[in-house]
Amino acid sequence: MCGILGILLANEDKHVNQMLFDGLTVLQHRGQDAAGMVVAHQERLHLRKDNGLVKDVFQQHHMVELRGNVGIGHVRYPTAGSSSCAEAQPLYTNYPYGICFAHNGNVTNTDDLRDKVTKELNRHVNTDSDSELLLNLFAEYLRVPLLNANDDESMAEAIFASIEKVMSECKGGYAGIYLINGIGLVGYRDPHGIRPLVIGSRESDTDGRLDYAFASESVAIDALNFNLMRSVKPGEAFFIDMRNGSLRSRMCDSAASYSPCIFEYVYFARPDSIMDGISVYESRLKMGEFLAQKIMRLYPDHDIDVVIPIPDTSRTSALQAAYILGRPFREGFIKNRYIARTFIMPGQETRKKSVRLKLNTIKSEFAGRNVLLVDDSIVRGTTAGEIVQMARDAGAKNVYFTSAAPAIRYPNIYGIDIPTRKELIAYERNEEEIAKKIGCNWIV
Repeated sequence: MCGILGILLANEDKHVNQMLFDGLTVLQHRGQDAAGMVVAHQERLHLRKDNGLVKDVFQQHHMVELRGNVGIGHVRYPTAGSSSCAEAQPLYTNYPYGICFAHNGNVTNTDDLRDKVTKELNRHVNTDSDSELLLNLFAEYLRVPLLNANDDESMAEAIFASIEKVMSECKGGYAGIYLINGIGLVGYRDPHGIRPLVIGSRESDTDGRLDYAFASESVAIDALNFNLMRSVKPGEAFFIDMRNGSLRSRMCDSAASYSPCIFEYVYFARPDSIMDGISVYESRLKMGEFLAQKIMRLYPDHDIDVVIPIPDTSRTSALQAAYILGRPFREGFIKNRYIARTFIMPGQETRKKSVRLKLNTIKSEFAGRNVLLVDDSIVRGTTAGEIVQMARDAGAKNVYFTSAAPAIRYPNIYGIDIPTRKELIAYERNEEEIAKKIGCNWIV
């Protein structure tokens, strides 16, 4: 999963570079592999992207050159392609108009699309990224209708028709923002709403027109002082015309249905985000409530002394679980915030080694106690096993491990780096087998 952002200011004398920087920083939790932004000024595109964090990619001398009242940005977590700088986004193609693209998600029929783009459409693809395929498909489908687009309405029709074709061709979970040079911004979401995208607006100081923003999460809309309008619906596209400030939307897939990725609510999204009208924080409270009820149902005579979260994402669920169970909530692990999230870190050995660098125990909270550890999810089990051992090393009498999310037994192919079933600890294992493998007394 990645973070995407697009901003259009009605005042052509203002610049979005600082706003894009701030918004991407707010979305940094969605990817730390690479960052980039492109802005348009007087129909000239200015692009900066590289591997690294937002604060490292954009230095003062870069920001000075990134002038313009419209732009898009991206923070990358690699799921398709490689981690090379060439695949950092936004991506660019020069025809028609000059189009840039920021993409979040994963397209699953890339082989078919690559053949179509390179062999049928004779367009050059320079990377292994599925994002480049989405960019080239849109550009190609937009090329022909634009020949007959002689006013604002026909331009909008050409754009929506092109999005419809992209959606009909592409399978998977995706949300994207196109910047069409001199024309405007286009934001859209896959027909199942797997990947999130929200739109916000605010009053501008130019002739009563509005400024607009797209973002992966509402926290970026809030941080930039925009008002959240709503989430983009599954199969819906928005076109913001920078020439006249108009906003148009259209359903581009008549068979669209809502099937969001649960991992957004469990793990990836910030708790202060609102997605499809649902508070991420409230959803995590509910997960903790259901978890506690399940524990009481399975272990009515449990001897839990204390509830301890695995920081940071599980804290909300653990707090509610402790309240329902009537047991004290304690912080037993302290997190080093300068270590990357282990789930996002490429390579299992890297994840395993980083756990003890990332977390340290407060031994007094474990010594002689029966400890209930609450994590947001258990994926590969590498981190869970290390954490259980850390709790035992700190003197825990018994260690019970729980997950706020259901058991993950099958891979997520829509934008999360879980490529094979064999990597998943819950695949073809029951709870007793999982507990034995990670070294805890029991698991829920």
